[in-house]
Amino acid sequence: MNADFILHALLGLLPVCCFLAALVLLDSYKLVSIRWVISVIALGCGAALLSYPLNVAGLEWLDIGFSNFTRYVAPLIEEALKALLIVILIRRNRVGFLVDAAIFGFAVGAGFAIFENLFYLQALPDTQLGTWIVRGFGTAIMHGGATAIFAIVSHTLAGQHPTKGNVVLLPGFAVAVIVHSVFNHFFFAPIVNTLLVLVTLPILLTIVFQQSEASVSDWLGSGFDADTELLELINSGEFSASKVGLYLHSLKEKFEGPVVVDLLCYLRLYTELSIRAKGLLMMRESGFANKTGDVTKAKLEELKFLESSIGTTGRLAIKPFLKMSQKDLWQLYMLSD
Repeated sequence: MNADFILHALLGLLPVCCFLAALVLLDSYKLVSIRWVISVIALGCGAALLSYPLNVAGLEWLDIGFSNFTRYVAPLIEEALKALLIVILIRRNRVGFLVDAAIFGFAVGAGFAIFENLFYLQALPDTQLGTWIVRGFGTAIMHGGATAIFAIVSHTLAGQHPTKGNVVLLPGFAVAVIVHSVFNHFFFAPIVNTLLVLVTLPILLTIVFQQSEASVSDWLGSGFDADTELLELINSGEFSASKVGLYLHSLKEKFEGPVVVDLLCYLRLYTELSIRAKGLLMMRESGFANKTGDVTKAKLEELKFLESSIGTTGRLAIKPFLKMSQKDLWQLYMLSD
């Protein structure tokens, strides 16, 4: 292993890793754990591994030439594989805000770029220094940025249109493919393309982070107060005469007595855990590295039991009094992580 190989490896791998590390450090609420970042990077590497035989097969089958393939087809294949990982995370409520959408998206792209550059290091060991500057500071950052954009747009639209299904994924995917394709066209000199990526992406992500930080703060403030009021009402002697209490009483006509009791227990426990999750985030933002304790983990297990007990119909019955947005469902996964 000579000095040139080490230099090429550093240029190909360090920039995207440093960029990702900066995003994680800028996340003041620590919405994404290091364990999850590493896991998602590994999944991005897997996507790159899978893309290789697909690209080879596509290049042979389409017979449109290498340049046209890299400009029009490869971006579709590669962005689809990366996007699939983000879709799984969104559908499993692992993404709560724009910040973690950006971090997850960039981590997937970073993993893809790391594997791709490691492959090229072995396949093309004698490539010139300038190529690795472009691959490290341009191509790798582009991979992360394109997937981050897909994650940000898709998360936003999924929250705004929760009943639209996979249709909300198309705009973000189109933007990611266009960004990738435009980069591969090299309308400008490679070094100019690289500089454009290095200038535009940080500006975009800075705006996203600022908006998301404000959104998290607003959600924590209003949500914490609302959850606290509801829990105080449930624990008070006036609950049975409240709007929620009267509604639960009316459910006796549709559900058996024990199920109605479980509905109340579920509502109370869900609210308790919601307060706990928001409190943890507030502590993290203040610099305290609090973790989920055994008591909270036991309550999460109890919530799962109650969820099974009341069933889907029961959850639908009390849905008017449960906050079940992307953020609210995400916070439960955050506690269990």
